[in-house]
Amino acid sequence: MEIDVVPLEYLDSVRVQFTDGKVWDIDINTQKNKVEDLEKSLDELFEQYQDHIQNVDFRLNTEKVKRDITTRTKKFLKLRR
Repeated sequence: MEIDVVPLEYLDSVRVQFTDGKVWDIDINTQKNKVEDLEKSLDELFEQYQDHIQNVDFRLNTEKVKRDITTRTKKFLKLRR
């Protein structure tokens, strides 16, 4: 399983559902942990349990996404003048 689509900075948590019914909610805190360490840990988790994982739900920090998009849009529009 590859995690290439959404930067970890925009994730709030990852919910992993296993085939036996167990659910793990993994808090993603990029201010507390290095992004590289989080990526490595998630890669190891997915590799180790890939045969037992039923579903993975990536939960976005929508406020951060919204704030960053707004900031970048304003910068872009100012540069275009």
